[in-house]
Amino acid sequence: MEQTALRPKPIPGQERGDSPPPDPARRPHAARRRGRHIRTLLFGAFVGTVLVLSGVGLGTVGATVIGMSKLAELRQQTPPPTPRPALPATPTPSPTAAATLGLEAVDAEKVGALVTGVHVPGPGYSAGLVRGDVLLQFGDTRIDSAADLVRAVAHARPGKDAKLTVRHASGGYQQLTVVPGVVT
Repeated sequence: MEQTALRPKPIPGQERGDSPPPDPARRPHAARRRGRHIRTLLFGAFVGTVLVLSGVGLGTVGATVIGMSKLAELRQQTPPPTPRPALPATPTPSPTAAATLGLEAVDAEKVGALVTGVHVPGPGYSAGLVRGDVLLQFGDTRIDSAADLVRAVAHARPGKDAKLTVRHASGGYQQLTVVPGVVT
């Protein structure tokens, strides 16, 4: 019995010995795909350039911009502030004077106001506050957040000593004396 080998059928128009075997490295359609990739990259670069030049950053494409008209609408929606009851008369240096410690603070992780910046020169710097301290008490007022610190300092008299309870970044506690300054 004679054995036959399985061979692929020749393509019509090409008989078995008509043409040399095809070159496996040659891909006729790769040039078209490469052209599409280059075109896509150029289009992306063009769109990015237009966005940056028009003032829209690539990270703010989906952000909402609140314009002046939107702010005016929000102000109209908020109720007018209620008048505060009159406080007993206390002498102040001037009607526009406000007390300040000369520092920047944010809410701490647990309680207190975390000092993120100390202005040099300033009352906080003179008292010995450094960045990383947590203010826990100002005078008789307990400080649970940065807003509490702002309220306590606003009610303090400029030029009058106040006691601060501070937790340092190292974990130690300390009481400092600060003299709030005046901002006019």
